[in-house]
Amino acid sequence: MVVQMQLDLKKKLEILSDAAKYDVACTSSGVDRGGKKGFVGNTSAPGICHSFSADGRCISLLKILFTNQCIYDCKYCVNRSSSDVLRTAFTPDEICSLTMEFYKRNYIEGLFLSSGVLLNADYTMEQMYEAVWKLRNLHRFRGYIHVKAIPGASFELIERMGFLADRMSINLELPTADALSRLCPGKTREKILLPMGGIRNGIAKNRNELAVYKAAPRFVPAGQSTQMIVGATPESDLQMITVAEALYERYRLKRVFYSAFISTMADETLPAPPGGPPLLREHRLYQADWLLRFYGFQAKELLTEDRPNFNIFLDPKCDWAVRHLEWFPVEAMTADYGTLLRVPGLGVRSARRIIAARRMGRLSFADLKRFGVVLKRAMYFLTCGGQMMAPVRMEENFITSQLIGTEQKKNWEIENSTAFRQLSLFDDFGLSAEPSVLDRKQAVFGEL
Repeated sequence: MVVQMQLDLKKKLEILSDAAKYDVACTSSGVDRGGKKGFVGNTSAPGICHSFSADGRCISLLKILFTNQCIYDCKYCVNRSSSDVLRTAFTPDEICSLTMEFYKRNYIEGLFLSSGVLLNADYTMEQMYEAVWKLRNLHRFRGYIHVKAIPGASFELIERMGFLADRMSINLELPTADALSRLCPGKTREKILLPMGGIRNGIAKNRNELAVYKAAPRFVPAGQSTQMIVGATPESDLQMITVAEALYERYRLKRVFYSAFISTMADETLPAPPGGPPLLREHRLYQADWLLRFYGFQAKELLTEDRPNFNIFLDPKCDWAVRHLEWFPVEAMTADYGTLLRVPGLGVRSARRIIAARRMGRLSFADLKRFGVVLKRAMYFLTCGGQMMAPVRMEENFITSQLIGTEQKKNWEIENSTAFRQLSLFDDFGLSAEPSVLDRKQAVFGEL
């Protein structure tokens, strides 16, 4: 396959930004870096993901591939080696130029740089490193940078990149080694997990160095993340969240992202879901992932071998609660923090506010509502001063029927969404007509 390097920059941007839209593993920056005289830009820890598409995909980063050429033939990937698509690649200087011009015009807050594998893993990683090095050292860019590590690249290159990037990630892609070997010939779990472990060790080592030398260079200060594809292989939700749980424990990941499988080409080894991408399933996995990270749940509590997939009608927390009514009702005035977190309708902030406020006196349901408690769910599982908000039968079928009514509309909206469509720079402006070729050119090159 010939890589078309003679294309103009606008055409390359069109191809390589579109090719990056299936990679969802970008998130809030997680790192603070103030402005500095002689440099361009800054980074705020929560500042990147202020603009989302309907399914949570961040659109405030310049999200591109270094190249859409790839030596691998992953069956689900639009850029696989056997795919008949136009191939091209940026040069490191072109990446720098695009990033700086977009940043100066306030279109973006940072760069998300991923890539196919051109020639080999080390060559591709070297080219990406050169681009990021020039951004940091020649263009003096202090904005957010998220870089995908290339499976199989030497850890020396990954380590050098880690001292320039804010966040790094390497995609697990599929939850089991068997699925990876069937759909990704040439890729192995070892090629993915070894650099993931190296980044984890580098972060831990750097944390110890910073404790002694405050001015030591920071290594991947915003941590690492990964992505799994949902629905390309027959693994259950239980298998997916069990793998995610293990990744959090063993590799100290900041996030595991889930990407609903989108059929981009006909292949007998891939499913063809009649309802389109499994967006509701992706949504349920994100909800469960939140419970694993912040609410003290374990994968084996949420699902079992007998019930290996999430309830399509109820979110995972509500589903767990109605199946474990022996925990409830919980008394808001006396329950500990961990128990409050298990009440549907209570979040981390509202649970902390309840604990802080009840030291000052008795609480009412009106107080709980002011604290952010979603009473339409919590009312079935919570008492306040020994009283329920309304008469409730503590019976699984009754409570389930009440909760499902509020969930049905959300489920319909998710399943019938077109949220997997990649947004363009024009989507935020509410244009009813397609922008002209001249409009696009002027927007890209700052001439509007």
